[in-house]
Amino acid sequence: MNKVLLATRNRKKLVELQRILDGALGAHRIALLGLDDVEQYAELPETGLTFGENALIKAREGCRQSGLPTIADDSGLAVDALNGMPGVFSARWSGQHGDDRANLQLVLDQIADVPDEQRAASFVCTVALVLPGGKEHLVDGRQSGRVLRAPRGDGGFGYDPIFLGDGQDRTNAELTPAEKDAISHRGKALRELAKLVAKVLPPSAG
Repeated sequence: MNKVLLATRNRKKLVELQRILDGALGAHRIALLGLDDVEQYAELPETGLTFGENALIKAREGCRQSGLPTIADDSGLAVDALNGMPGVFSARWSGQHGDDRANLQLVLDQIADVPDEQRAASFVCTVALVLPGGKEHLVDGRQSGRVLRAPRGDGGFGYDPIFLGDGQDRTNAELTPAEKDAISHRGKALRELAKLVAKVLPPSAG
């Protein structure tokens, strides 16, 4: 089975990406390793101004350090009323990286006075695949919707509890994993990535 590094320490994201890729790749299986599964190295800061730039920073470094094909994603919530922010700063919007509750609450506080019809937002994801030979690929995914006034649901992570996708009556945090994968920004991007993986990686031997 092909080993591929996913440049993240977020175990929830690792499980989510493995699930989506397994469903999209079928018999062409890969084993995703997280950063905690390989020899430790100093991660580079995410200094890019776009999701694509940040995804490539992480994927290039992971490939260089591990010698494995490396996948990295950068994703976030783009709120219209905040001029597209938090955007690339979504994971550290409140000032501390990875504090989902604080990040979510800050967004709610910042648009508390915004009327419902002006609370449009999108989840955006860009995924990079960098191969040891130097080839690089980028794919994008987007889910449009709006920000609610209070969290709903216990599933997912990040801003999922306050995001209601277009055409949905449940937040991303209220959906089952399969339902979320079918419509989410990351699910869309990874299904596109799966097409690339099937082309650029050799078929699995088992």
